[in-house]
Amino acid sequence: MLGTSLKARHLGRYKDVVVLLSKYARLEPAGESGEASDAQALAADMERLGPTFIKLGQLLSTRPDLLPQAHLDALARLQDKVEPFAFEDAVRIIEADLDVRSNKIFREIDPLPAAAASLAQIHRAVLRDGRVVAVKVQRPGQREIIVEDMAAIGEAAHFLDRHTALGRRYEFARILEEFRKSLLAELDFGREALNLRILARNLAPFDRLVVPAPHEDFTADRVLTMDFVAGRKITTLSPLALNEVEGPKLADQLFRAYLKQILVDGFFHADPHPGNVLLTRDGRVAILDLGMVGRVGPELQRNLLSFLLAISDGRSDDASAVAVKIGRRREGFAEGEFRERIEELVLTNRESTISQLNFGQILFDLARYSATYGLRTPTELTMIGKALLNLDQVVARLDPDFEPSAAVRSESSVLLRESMEEGFSVSGVTAGLLEAQKFAEGLPQKVNKVLDVLGGNELRVKVDALDEQLLIHGMQKIANRISLGLVLASLVIGAALMMRVETPFRILGYPGLAIVLFLAAAAASGILALDILYYDDKRRSRVRGSDVKRD
Repeated sequence: MLGTSLKARHLGRYKDVVVLLSKYARLEPAGESGEASDAQALAADMERLGPTFIKLGQLLSTRPDLLPQAHLDALARLQDKVEPFAFEDAVRIIEADLDVRSNKIFREIDPLPAAAASLAQIHRAVLRDGRVVAVKVQRPGQREIIVEDMAAIGEAAHFLDRHTALGRRYEFARILEEFRKSLLAELDFGREALNLRILARNLAPFDRLVVPAPHEDFTADRVLTMDFVAGRKITTLSPLALNEVEGPKLADQLFRAYLKQILVDGFFHADPHPGNVLLTRDGRVAILDLGMVGRVGPELQRNLLSFLLAISDGRSDDASAVAVKIGRRREGFAEGEFRERIEELVLTNRESTISQLNFGQILFDLARYSATYGLRTPTELTMIGKALLNLDQVVARLDPDFEPSAAVRSESSVLLRESMEEGFSVSGVTAGLLEAQKFAEGLPQKVNKVLDVLGGNELRVKVDALDEQLLIHGMQKIANRISLGLVLASLVIGAALMMRVETPFRILGYPGLAIVLFLAAAAASGILALDILYYDDKRRSRVRGSDVKRD
């Protein structure tokens, strides 16, 4: 009976997905705008379909290459409007995952959750030793629901990829797989505890930032126990409250910390919305909720730093060149038009004041133009753009006069040095030494081989630049046609001269031999023209086709 129930639910969710796609599949990806009513309708539909679709909508809000701006804005405002689940269920999950009675761990637990969302809720508690902690408990059965919903969405995505041009262009199944991994990672509280430790270690140089420490002994797959951090949303602080803290210093450290995370560490907090960045009672900034993180590879880090510096300095040519390097070319990539749009983007931002630069929006625009003109950007780029967009709200509240462009320029040398130091890890140096040892061991033998070849006059250089056989064939054809053209010209001239010779053999009243020569020259000329116009064109088409296949 349970299997029948799950199958019926799966079919029902599949139908919901198909209905949703049929309504919105014709949206123009990467469009500049969109009807506000359509955008709100999409957000409402996502909200109606439940927690999985709410999370999916929030993740889609980071993809300007898939949806118009109005729809991105509407999905970004999606909130988890869910009722908290029963306290008894929370205690049951804690005891089942930690394999111990809750009163053996906690002196007390507040039965009213401090926060509740679609995936989990948080209870304030006190450990037996008196430390105040926050206990994050996963919503009962949430993993099974998400897995089932993602399976239904996956079937629809595969159908689109197989049967529609839009699916083949954007590869929805691949995008959905990225979303699935992100959602399942948020459900693994053991991984979130590890993320908290990594971020705290990376941000240790910033004394005004705090990351709650996890308590390993009281953490499992569905339970995360960490330090309780009391604070207020920075975006809700009154001007009077902001006067009591050092807003400019906090904004500067927070922004520089995110530059370090993205451009040096390659590991960043991907969801710094105002609810996850709090002002603590002692005047520091707390960074919460490490369920969603992003990772950036060394090559993308270098390109991003170059791109941000080019934007800051107004170097449009350099910015467009780096933008092309960031992405991967699709078939039909319109590079010229893409570069023009990036140069326009740089020029537009050059006219803005330095404090008005929003690097998050710039990266979103880069992703949108890339999708429009046929360049596939890494998924991490839109996550970085979304993170910087959210960060901008917080930083602007702490210091309205903050200049992100100046921070990027002043920090660039430090970022480059730290990035190089990161590259010189023990394992990296060891691997390099092993390669050097291997090279040194094989060098004498290779040098001897080269000297033997030189001494025996056996050195040959092979240049694979042209097909010499094809080149010789083409030159022979040209020579033959020139020779044939000369022969035809001679026939015409000879016929013209023989027109004055009177003979008894006549055709249409003209000397017969002259007319025969004229007709032979005309026939040969026609055949030559046909060969040039028809067969050469077919050969060029075959050559172009073979070149495309080789590419």
